[in-house]
Amino acid sequence: MNVLLQDWEYPPFDKIKTEDYEPAVMEAISEAEHNIEMIATNSEAPTFENTVEALETASRRLDRISAVMMNLNECCTNDELQAVVMRLEPLMTRFSMKVMTDERLYRRVLEVERGGMRDEKGERKKEEVERRTLMENTLKGFRRHGVALPEEEREEFKRNAEELSELQVRFGQNALGDLNDWTLHLCDEADLEGLPQAVRDAAREEAQTRGLEGWVFTLSAPSYVPFMTYSARRDLRERMYRAYGSVGGRGNERDNNGVIRRIVELRAEQARLLGYDTYCDYVLEDRMVQSLPNLQRFMQELKAAVLPAALREREEVRGESYELRVKSYELRGKREEGRGEELMPWDFSFYSEQLKQQRYDLDSEALRPYFPLEAVREGIFGLYGKLYGLHFEPAPDIPVYHEDVRVYRVSRLGVGDGTAAAMGILYLDMHPRPSKRSGAWMTEFRGQYGKVRPQIQVVCNFSKPTADTPALLRFSEVETFMHEMGHAMHGMLSEVEYESLSGTNVKRDFVEMPSQVMENWCYEPEFLATFARHYQTGEALPTEYVEKIRAAQNHMAGWLCLRQLNLGMTDIAFHTMGVENGEWKAEEVEAKAMENLLPRVAGCCTATNFSHIFGGGYASGYYGYKWAEVLDADIFSRFKHDGIFNAETAEAFRREVLSRGGTEHPAVLFRNFMGRDPDNKALLKRMNLI
Repeated sequence: MNVLLQDWEYPPFDKIKTEDYEPAVMEAISEAEHNIEMIATNSEAPTFENTVEALETASRRLDRISAVMMNLNECCTNDELQAVVMRLEPLMTRFSMKVMTDERLYRRVLEVERGGMRDEKGERKKEEVERRTLMENTLKGFRRHGVALPEEEREEFKRNAEELSELQVRFGQNALGDLNDWTLHLCDEADLEGLPQAVRDAAREEAQTRGLEGWVFTLSAPSYVPFMTYSARRDLRERMYRAYGSVGGRGNERDNNGVIRRIVELRAEQARLLGYDTYCDYVLEDRMVQSLPNLQRFMQELKAAVLPAALREREEVRGESYELRVKSYELRGKREEGRGEELMPWDFSFYSEQLKQQRYDLDSEALRPYFPLEAVREGIFGLYGKLYGLHFEPAPDIPVYHEDVRVYRVSRLGVGDGTAAAMGILYLDMHPRPSKRSGAWMTEFRGQYGKVRPQIQVVCNFSKPTADTPALLRFSEVETFMHEMGHAMHGMLSEVEYESLSGTNVKRDFVEMPSQVMENWCYEPEFLATFARHYQTGEALPTEYVEKIRAAQNHMAGWLCLRQLNLGMTDIAFHTMGVENGEWKAEEVEAKAMENLLPRVAGCCTATNFSHIFGGGYASGYYGYKWAEVLDADIFSRFKHDGIFNAETAEAFRREVLSRGGTEHPAVLFRNFMGRDPDNKALLKRMNLI
């Protein structure tokens, strides 16, 4: 029997073969279709249990199998698996659309709503809230998938959805293939000028794994970011920048421009069919921000607050650039390299780092020995132990899909009678490889519901250990790890009856808040003291380093905030376009949408590799990172006031926010914890803008 169709507690990665997915998914779709038909044709009067709850669980086997397949396609893929996903994704979408446009089901749910949802059980308030939210979400889901459209338009909506699902998968596959295709192979040690030894060692090992002499740099973050930050070779930084900026837009068979145009066109058409002016209007109606005018006002107000700081920071970097070029000219004598040239995008990270070192006497690379990956992991585990009583136990018996993956059983101590309660399973996949897309993310192999605990995956792309050193993290990577673990613990601490409402199943512009709030601890000396020690000497991170980290917290804060706003504005620009837009290129749309403080480089474009909005679930929602930052700064102000390890405050946050998932509107959850509505002054204060 197909292993994926058997009953299993954990995904049987050690037994799954790629050829298992297609027959398993087809069988699971058939089973789900049968379940749906039984609901639709049930002769009994519609009730919450036999209709709404039944719909919630009808495709559970399909959900579990597809979660394994789709997650592995992101982090451990191959050509065969990609081909399978391309065949199956439209079929799974077709099934979903068939359900969500079934008028028989919709009528049954409406009858349940009209008849009221209370039954003889006499639920507690929390249960009533969850049932009401599930009912509202179910009805909203039907309506937002076109169930009320005339038949011809409904069929068009379904066809568009199938094509969109295939295009989004293709977008990601194109970007990953393009990213992996390009390398910078250097054989002259002089070309490594400025690069720290750890960066050189990693590049040498990369070359050796490819059977090459010298050093190989790739476009993966652990290679690209330090190269752009430290390489003194401006010409090589330019080559790297142009290569990364052209991913998905090189005019080859993986070019994403046509894919983006079609995605944008289809999304606009879906919105039009449902009566919305733009896709943005359609999406934002179901977000905290509620409407496009509200979002535009939020973006413009935040931009007005940060733009002066960003302009000032650009001039500071430009001044540092000029000074260093003059020094370089004077030292080299014969080479007037770069003198008088305009500050370009491939210069900014390099000179910004030089400025930070000069201003704060802080070298980002010098911090890495104090942040070995294993120590950071244990520090984060310890933080969740202090805050929520969580304990992480290695689980080497649970199968993994790659040798790099580590698994932990998570339990919560001091619950109820003082015994440990099982909370779920955590998979950590920390290092880059050609089969994994870039970036960092959290996902689930199974969500929490009722007494069933979740199985959660955190995926990052941190530098691998070398023959001589463990994996050492940049401070920004420590923040990334904290961020993704924030998502993971949002899912792990969930206590919800229905899976579609549990964990991170919240409004998209709220989902980043629990993860972003955790980043604040990275700047707290009390937390850093629990784990930050030199991997060789065991020396604690010196106090002066901690002070420098805190002092440099807002280095380029205006610039970085404007960058996030630019990405959000680009997202909005694509998703407020009409249905018929001609043969435009993504680069052109992006150039008009962004506040460009540096010269744009022909052929370089973020959009063609912007998986969040064209390959993921952030379309018309990338602004959510900044929206959530307002919330996280405000919420952390309470932790700062009460004490960053205060058990009562942490318990209130767990009880009122983390455990509740999407069972209530985020504004209600926020008010339950803070006792008031959000105040953006906390964010502006954190950025030293007020």
